Amino acid sequence: MKLILTHEVTDLGSPGDIVEVKGGYGRNYLLPRGFAIRWTRGAAKQVDSIKKARDARAVHDLDDAKAIKARLEERPVNVRVNAGPGGRLFGAVTVSDVAESLKAAGLEADKRRIDLGHPIKTLGSHQVSVRIHPEVVATATLNVVPA
Repeated sequence: MKLILTHEVTDLGSPGDIVEVKGGYGRNYLLPRGFAIRWTRGAAKQVDSIKKARDARAVHDLDDAKAIKARLEERPVNVRVNAGPGGRLFGAVTVSDVAESLKAAGLEADKRRIDLGHPIKTLGSHQVSVRIHPEVVATATLNVVPA
């Protein structure tokens, strides 16, 4: 099945890429979640606009990426969550929570490029990785604190 990605999909591609996937993966996962659209000649014309939008968000310069990495690793970011008396969270810290906390701290990070590694369900200090550039990955420290 030939598809055009509209979102970044780990181990598959970036927005605007034309990929060939198995039918079930495309029909049951990528298409219903809006991560891709079916490839047609008409839809192939949209690839240019998708790639332009991706380029506008991307960090092109390696020096800029390293500067962003330094700012992310400089100081820990507090993530406020609802927690019970034993320090156990009601739910888990999501990628959106991390992105909002980074934005509040003055650091921009696209939530599609944040990797939690494992669900964060306890208070305390945790490490997350942020892909800034294909060659630069930052490790940010999060302090999960009760709200």
